[in-house]
Amino acid sequence: MAQSVFLHDKIEKIDMGKGVIRQDFASGKNMNVLHWNTSDKSVVGMHTHPQEQFGYCIKGGFELTIGDEVFHLKAGDAYLVPANVPHAFVAVGETEAIDVFSPIKTEFPWDKK
Repeated sequence: MAQSVFLHDKIEKIDMGKGVIRQDFASGKNMNVLHWNTSDKSVVGMHTHPQEQFGYCIKGGFELTIGDEVFHLKAGDAYLVPANVPHAFVAVGETEAIDVFSPIKTEFPWDKK
């Protein structure tokens, strides 16, 4: 049976550099779930990917650019980024978020590994 429970403090923290920490929470057949902690003013620059991306801001906020539109998100807000659409994030305060990608996302070009 596949893993069904994921304990936050047991999941490896991956330092992506520039104030961005990623945890790979769960991966199913068609989607994966990532947890992010970002320092104030951390930037994930403009990028695209073939996955759809749904996110939920738990704490802090983002200045989120999707295409030519800029959005100001705070804790409790959510976002949906269509596949192959350019987007970028700038953290506003210490920020925590969850992202769901479909299909599964495994490549992170800004990863410092």
